Amino acid sequence: MRWRRSDDQGMVTVEAAVAVSALLVAVWLGANGLVAVTEQMRCADAAREAARLTARGERQRGEEAAGRIVGGAQVLVEVQGDAISVVVSKRGPLGLPLSARAFAVPEPR
Repeated sequence: MRWRRSDDQGMVTVEAAVAVSALLVAVWLGANGLVAVTEQMRCADAAREAARLTARGERQRGEEAAGRIVGGAQVLVEVQGDAISVVVSKRGPLGLPLSARAFAVPEPR
């Protein structure tokens, strides 16, 4: 029995390499998306906690807490009359800008 040499020899290897590469890229993008969602939730938690503590009159403690919740984040606290606004922002995976805003009303003393 003689085997004939085909022009398609090696195509399965190339197709498998392309498929595996595409799968790895998809998994990588999915993992980065999951990290981005998690970091966005942390930004929201940090902004809410900083606004709550600032409303209690503990602005510095609120900024420190937000910094601990989201490492490397920028925390901006604005107090205007009876409104407190806190914005927590950070660069996420792949350079995506992430930010969250929370509002509070100062507690009476």
